[in-house]
Amino acid sequence: MDEKSPSQGPEPAPDHDTSDLETVIAQDQSSIAPPSKLSSEAGTAEADREAEKRRGEDRPDRHPLHPIPSSRIPSPDLTPLRGERTTNGWGVDDDVESQTSGRSIIAPYNHPAAEQAAEGAQRGEAEQDPFEVGWDGGDADPMCPRSFPLWKKWMIVFITSVGSFCVTNASASYTATYAQMNSEFASTRLAATLGLSTFVLGIALGPFWSPLAEFYGRRPIYLCSFAGFLIWLIPSAVARNIETMIVARFFQGVSGSAFLSISGGTVGDMFTRDTMLAPMAIFALAPFVGPATGPLVGGLINMYTDWRWTHYVLLIWSGALLVSVALFVPETYHPVLLKRKAQRLRKTTGDDRWRAPIEKTTRSVAHTVAYSLLRPFQILALEPMALILNIYTAVLLGLLYLFFGAFPLIFRTNYDFNLWQIGLTFMGLLVAMVLACLSTPFWTGVRHRLVERRQQKTGVLREEPEDQLPPVIFSAPLITGGLFWFGFASTPRVHWIVSILGSGVFGLGMALAFTGIFTFLVDAYPRYAASALAANALMRCTFAAAFPLFGIQMYEALGFQWATALMAFVTLAMMPFPYLFFRYGKRIRAKSRFATAT
Repeated sequence: MDEKSPSQGPEPAPDHDTSDLETVIAQDQSSIAPPSKLSSEAGTAEADREAEKRRGEDRPDRHPLHPIPSSRIPSPDLTPLRGERTTNGWGVDDDVESQTSGRSIIAPYNHPAAEQAAEGAQRGEAEQDPFEVGWDGGDADPMCPRSFPLWKKWMIVFITSVGSFCVTNASASYTATYAQMNSEFASTRLAATLGLSTFVLGIALGPFWSPLAEFYGRRPIYLCSFAGFLIWLIPSAVARNIETMIVARFFQGVSGSAFLSISGGTVGDMFTRDTMLAPMAIFALAPFVGPATGPLVGGLINMYTDWRWTHYVLLIWSGALLVSVALFVPETYHPVLLKRKAQRLRKTTGDDRWRAPIEKTTRSVAHTVAYSLLRPFQILALEPMALILNIYTAVLLGLLYLFFGAFPLIFRTNYDFNLWQIGLTFMGLLVAMVLACLSTPFWTGVRHRLVERRQQKTGVLREEPEDQLPPVIFSAPLITGGLFWFGFASTPRVHWIVSILGSGVFGLGMALAFTGIFTFLVDAYPRYAASALAANALMRCTFAAAFPLFGIQMYEALGFQWATALMAFVTLAMMPFPYLFFRYGKRIRAKSRFATAT
């Protein structure tokens, strides 16, 4: 990773030559080959291996459970992996005080020959603690989740993704209960909509489950949070007034949000960066499929039975998922597993010097949670690039939740659709999101070609965070065009399929924008990726909670065409920013407090 250097005056050329992007996207996908790993000089690698060999000779005899590995990973091989911590299970961001000067912290459980943890480096320790427990043979260690059989990995991915799908589906299927519920409770539509908004606000708090997962592991958080989700579904199913419903919905969102905030880490626990593409695409798709299918599920239930069955079905579904998690989803968080391994070594050898890296940390739960609460707001306040992209994704998610009120109004008024037919109108969004997921390999190839072209021009093989932005640039006109298409086709004189096709174009652009922005934030803020994503989630869910509260009034006041056109003009105003960040993002990051300068 290059060191950040002070600015030496304006440069005449942008950071990215956009002609490269145009050429790369136009090339045949079959010609795209992934770049090789970054490496340092061979002499450095040889010196590291010799030093490790000398240290191994002086190490105490080890128990068979923890033999001395035959080889260690040389430091050059660690260079391209320094940004993996928050996506492969290291949990939350490192504390500011625990950062070493000019160095990134890498996960010690993932690479046994890694640099010392921050606390050890501050104490001036020159060598790895001989009694620090790591994975023997790297990912091949039988206790390491990355050594699980492939079928087991995919089973865990499936269960956790269905959990995310269940939670987000619950947010949207509730909208089909408005008519029956309002009639029974004598409440207004706005009061009923508060149940949707409070649920989404609860989801906004989801990223703050991560600090707890760092200390206790993922499995306890899954079990406790989803048990809470199931319990809070009961008041919704038996509610006798709208106040009970609103409060219960908020705590459903808080409890269920754990699946959305830590499931991605579970994927990273089991898969390496090279094999993570497919499972991460499935996980990323689940939160979008849930809201798109929620109105259909809720519409079918409420069309033929009582509205309370919407919540009964969710109770049955979440109960089955809770049992599945308890039986089939083991702990995958590496630091906690290494802690168990250290405990086993201490018990079998009688030597209390064996310690896992997590057992050496001096941070408390309260300290970690406090930083996790503070830093997302710091990023929003001090990072204009992150703020603008977060606003962009927040507007898009807000529009998706606004459609939960707009679609029933438009298609019932213009085409006299019933409840389950209105649910089917969201299928355009669903199909488009699936197509966006399937296009992931293409955009990965585009990124690889950009890296190769940079190497040809500069002689340096290096990825930049801005390489993640081409799908966002491509999606911007799709989003704006899809909204104009949907808005001006929303008239009885135009067939209903035209409006649905327009919403599909919007959905395709929205899904591409989300995936590109998420990966950009992780790459641009590798040390603070968890906080960057938490800031994004907080702003997204705040907008998603607010938009439904004024959506119906806006459509009734402005008309179906101009209400949607107003939102299209908002996205049109934000269209240039992904392109500008692609060209000048590196220069902006060089002046950033939190972003990487490379």
